[in-house]
Amino acid sequence: MRFVVLFLALCFSTAVVADNPTRIIIPLQLSGHTLTAEVAHTITTRAQGLMHRDTLAESSGMLFVFPRVGRYSMWMLNTHIPLSVAYIDEKGIIFNILDMVPHTTAAHSSAGLAKYALEMNQGWFSANQIKVGEKVMGLEQAPAAE
Repeated sequence: MRFVVLFLALCFSTAVVADNPTRIIIPLQLSGHTLTAEVAHTITTRAQGLMHRDTLAESSGMLFVFPRVGRYSMWMLNTHIPLSVAYIDEKGIIFNILDMVPHTTAAHSSAGLAKYALEMNQGWFSANQIKVGEKVMGLEQAPAAE
């Protein structure tokens, strides 16, 4: 019986990995809230972002890791989910938060030099009373940008 359970567990985990072997998810802490963030650290994953997805689990988001500190912009082309984006400096401090409308090409730009951007369901930051100046913990777990 143990063999069957082990076999099924291995089959299930292989199916999950085979579905998206490059998907990296890390936990982040922000003002006492824990969230899970899928990491977009490659050119391909940053370009894809959350496009073509219909849902995003509560307290889940996408962390964009940029190759160098700079001014970046996000847009919502082919994105079905209303999102909010927080731009974060290399020390982990949020310096601006913007709401974004699905299926638009308007640029939502960082107000300063960003190393990261964190996209969450629209309103998540305000609902959790997350404001500019707060620090995101756990960013060191993200792989370096490629």
